[in-house]
Amino acid sequence: MIGVYGGTFDPVHYGHLRTALEVQEQLDLEAMLMLPAREPPHRDPPQASPEARRDMLALALQGQDRLVLDGRELERPGPSYMVDTLESLRAEHGDCPLGLVLGEDAFGGLDGWDRWERLTELAHLLVMARPGGGRPAGAPARLLTERGVDDAARLKSRPAGLIYQIEVTSLAISATAIRAQQAAGRSSRYLLPDAVLEYLQANRLYC
Repeated sequence: MIGVYGGTFDPVHYGHLRTALEVQEQLDLEAMLMLPAREPPHRDPPQASPEARRDMLALALQGQDRLVLDGRELERPGPSYMVDTLESLRAEHGDCPLGLVLGEDAFGGLDGWDRWERLTELAHLLVMARPGGGRPAGAPARLLTERGVDDAARLKSRPAGLIYQIEVTSLAISATAIRAQQAAGRSSRYLLPDAVLEYLQANRLYC
């Protein structure tokens, strides 16, 4: 199974990297694709350019082969709709199981995504759960009732269509807070890889 982990990564930090690695390890994924969005449709535009965010993610992923940079959303013009990304990946990988990684908050708002009903036709949903987290309401809750599974082995038996909740380490690191620290001249060390910190300082990002 191939994991799909999207985000703006503005900038990438240990909260992204650690959760992606834990999902990859726990589910023994063939690869975890890290996909920076060019134009996120559900939030304000990123402050750093697509090129800078790609560069920072590439620096963060150096020296390991479990997490893989995938730049297809940066190369595609217009809003970065995940359904388009999954259609592209499905065309490339045939019937290989795909797993779209989502945080609990993102899953709770899934019915606001573009063509959201099609997501489970293209991939499994891997919902990163915080210990003691709550359950979604509305359409996502019904989807979880209909498609939720407790046995991770079932995910590899079919290409898409199931929902699996997976506990990960909750690191309360915020890209918004890192940007504010940089703007105020404060240190962001130990919140993100040193190579990424050096890059954003050298290029005066977020100042």
